[in-house]
Amino acid sequence: MAETKKTLRLTQVKSPIGRKPNQGRTLRALGLHRIGDSVEQVDNESVRGMIFTVKHLIEVEEI
Repeated sequence: MAETKKTLRLTQVKSPIGRKPNQGRTLRALGLHRIGDSVEQVDNESVRGMIFTVKHLIEVEEI
């Protein structure tokens, strides 16, 4: 039986303007470009690390 991978829905709620440059680059790497954008990412350690970097700019929900 195949194991289903968890998915996370990430929604940008704040702007990276005025933040450290790596935080804006992290949002872009996650696929977020503007406030209100949502993307779905696989739940793994590398994505969790990027989420930790910009946790104050996004909302995360498990799907």
